[in-house]
This record gives sequence, structure tokens and C-alpha cells, in this order.
Amino acid sequence: MALPLASREHPGFFLTFEGLDGSGKTTQLLRLVTWLHAQGLEPVQTRQPGGTLTGDKIRALLLDSKSANLSPLTELAMMFADRAQSIQEVIAPALDSGKIVVCDRFTDSTEAYQGGGRQLGSEIVLDLHRLICGNLQPDLTILLLPNLQASLARARRRNHKHTASTGNDENRFEAETDPFFQRVYDQYRAIAAREPLRVVAIEGDHSIEVVEARIIQAVASRLVQANLIKSNS
Repeated sequence: MALPLASREHPGFFLTFEGLDGSGKTTQLLRLVTWLHAQGLEPVQTRQPGGTLTGDKIRALLLDSKSANLSPLTELAMMFADRAQSIQEVIAPALDSGKIVVCDRFTDSTEAYQGGGRQLGSEIVLDLHRLICGNLQPDLTILLLPNLQASLARARRRNHKHTASTGNDENRFEAETDPFFQRVYDQYRAIAAREPLRVVAIEGDHSIEVVEARIIQAVASRLVQANLIKSNS
């Protein structure tokens, strides 16, 4: 059986952002996209779950507080259904056309939240990634790990404000207990230790500008290596 399109070599560059909600991930992703445009590049920006019509429906179910009593395996299957659609519809075509793809969350999130937080373990997540996603790996992953409690507080405030202003409830994960998020945090650190060449982890509390500078430095170095931008040195 032929492997999925995403498993084949491609001329593009696949960059993912990871971290707990409230870590500053979305802010830094948007700043990086702005920097990439300033370099004359046209990145494709997407997110998981979501980013496609099908994925947005899955996202609404996964994140809605009213989606009570989802089994961990149901949640896991829904995450990979979303991911398969995103790869087929957005990520693989962009990479095959030589574009830079910037994705807010990928399989590392599933390993952290479902593998670690839900205690399903890494093996089932990585096996499903090989089977369903053709083992597509990011060229670079930026992992933000500021203080855990501060991140959770920011995420909960933001999501409650979002619900009040829009009526859209995406608070299901933020309702989890602190031990759940500690397991997620610890699993993220384990992923970074396991894959130091791919994952650039930025730990601790720093200003937005300091984190942005470190991200741009890491991304620029990899893009120079990939011959997508020229070195300034």
C-alpha cells in the first residue's frame, strides 16, 4: 500500500509551535509570521485542531465544555482525524509546492495531552502518527515552556473572556486539574530531551521581545541551512 503523500520528501519547510495554552504560543507564532513576510516569504499558517472545514467542526467538539465524558481514546481518534485532514488538504500540498508551513500544534501536542495528560502513553500516539500521518515530521519545532501555573491562569482568563464575548466555549481542557497539566508539561520536556535536534525549547519566564528574538534566531538558522533565506553574516 502506498504511503500517504505527507511521508514523501518535499521541498518546503515545516515549522510547528508547541506549548500549553497561555504559554504565549499564538503571540509568538504571529510575530514570526510577520518576520517571515518581511524576509519576502509567504508562509502558510494553520492550526490543529482546526484549519479546515472538517477540522473546525472537530475542534468545536473537542474543546467545547459540553463535550463531557469523551473517552481518552475517542479524543485521541478525533485528534488524528483532524490531523489527517489537515495534512491532506493544507500541509502536504503547501510543502510539496516548496512553501513554509507554520502550524500551531501538531503530533507533539497529542503526545503531551493525550499520551501524557490522559496517560495513554507515547507508543500509541507515535504508532498512529506513523500509520495515519505517514510519519511526517516537522523540520523545526518551537516549544514554549514558561511557568506552568502562570500559563494556566492566562489560558483560563483568556478562554472565559472569549466565551463571554463570542459565545464560543473552548474551555474543556482548561477545566482539567493541575496534575493533568503537570503531566502534559513533563511530557513536553521529555519530547524535547528525546529530540533535541528538532525541538528548540524555551523554558522560563521571559519578555515577549526576548522570546521572539530567540525564536527568530533559531528559525533563521534553519532556513539558511535549507537555502530558503540568505545568511546576514
